[in-house]
Amino acid sequence: MKQPLKRVRLDRWLWAARFFKSRAMAKSAVEGGKVELDGQRGKPAKEIMVGQQITVRRGEELFDIEVIALADKRGNATIAATLFSESEDSINRRAAEVARRKMERAGLRVPEKRPEKRDRRALAKMKQANET
Repeated sequence: MKQPLKRVRLDRWLWAARFFKSRAMAKSAVEGGKVELDGQRGKPAKEIMVGQQITVRRGEELFDIEVIALADKRGNATIAATLFSESEDSINRRAAEVARRKMERAGLRVPEKRPEKRDRRALAKMKQANET
C-alpha cells in the first residue's frame, strides 16, 4: 500500500497542480521570484505541507492559494483542482483585471478623475453630434 505524502518539493507541486506546463518552468518561476510561500520568497527544493499559503504570479495573473493536498505526479485537471483552494479575493481580483484588460483592448479607458466642466461640455457636444 502506498504511503500518503507528507512533504513535496514546491516546484513539483506547482507542476502537478498545473500552474506550469513543465517542472523546468515551475523551477524558473520560483527562482525568478514569481512564487511566494507563506509570504516569503520560495526555493524550488523547499518542501511544502498541507495548509501552507502560496502566491503565484503567472504573467499578469496573481493567484492566492492554500495547499489542500499534496501530489508529486501530474494528473488530469480534475485531480489538480483538488490540490488547492483559491481565496475569494484572488478570484474577484483576477476577474476585475480580466474585465479591465478587455475594456482597454476595446479602446475604453477608465478615467483617473472626474471630468471637469470643459470635459463635460465636450462630451455633451460629441453626444449631440452623434444623435443628429
